[in-house]
Amino acid sequence: MQDYKDILAEILIDEKTLQARVKELGSQISADYPDGNLLLICILRGGVPFLVDLSRCITSPHTVDYMAVSSYGVGKRESSGTVRVAMDLQTDIQGKDVLLVEDIVDSGHTIAYVLEMLQLRQPKSLKVCALLDKAERREAVVPIHYRGFSIPNKFVFGYGLDIDEYYRNLPFIGVVDLKKYQPPK
Repeated sequence: MQDYKDILAEILIDEKTLQARVKELGSQISADYPDGNLLLICILRGGVPFLVDLSRCITSPHTVDYMAVSSYGVGKRESSGTVRVAMDLQTDIQGKDVLLVEDIVDSGHTIAYVLEMLQLRQPKSLKVCALLDKAERREAVVPIHYRGFSIPNKFVFGYGLDIDEYYRNLPFIGVVDLKKYQPPK
């Protein structure tokens, strides 16, 4: 795999800006859910860094669960449109306030599918918190109640988002220079 510095076109959102916005989102969510009935559901794997930082910024009591859901494959930059649930929740969400925590909403197909599936389980409320919103690529209607950043239609990585499973650990959101990027063989 190439060094990220060789394929980084630009830093779209730096670490300081990211952390400041996550703190703001945490404060807003804390104010909206003061009673402690909130369940954060992280969509694996990309949402983990965002979930961890966001959870630390939410002062009201809350619990966490995870789902592994995908419509992408390794080496693919476009959604396949077919959503696959690889790991379901361990928690019964009936009667709970549920907040889906997602790294990026792109086409919207994955989140729309998950919202429809979870709504059948009768939560008290069901909302979406997305770090990144790429609205220009939206194909499915998805209500985003808490939005970190609206971004342009660029291939981004870092802070949970990967390039072929690499670079999720970077503390910023970068843009891939597609002229320099070489997909794995």
